[in-house]
Amino acid sequence: MSDNQDRQSSKVFKIVSAPAWAAALKTGAFAGSADDVRDGYIHLSSANQLHGTLKKYFTGQTDVLLVALNTAHLAPHLKWEPSRGGALFPHYYGPLPVSAALWQKPLPLGADGVPVFDEAPD
Repeated sequence: MSDNQDRQSSKVFKIVSAPAWAAALKTGAFAGSADDVRDGYIHLSSANQLHGTLKKYFTGQTDVLLVALNTAHLAPHLKWEPSRGGALFPHYYGPLPVSAALWQKPLPLGADGVPVFDEAPD
């Protein structure tokens, strides 16, 4: 999938700890991880970026969720900007509304320690 196809998708994804997402559900918004707060936006991934993000940033982490977000509910604060390897990644500016979530799934660790999803997320 190309960057342009990614941007036309109706879903983007947030990988988040289960406790952080549970807290967000109580308040109505996810304020971000420490990395999100540091960078000034919420880091998201397209479907074809998920494996690389999981491998690079979440290896060995348990209690992780994959949250699918409806891009229509994220406008106009969703921006596609160059990141890892020059690829365009979705970034959300502001607290992420939990009302934009379509579903959430736990990500068990694979044999290599990388969290895995058992089906195509789109």
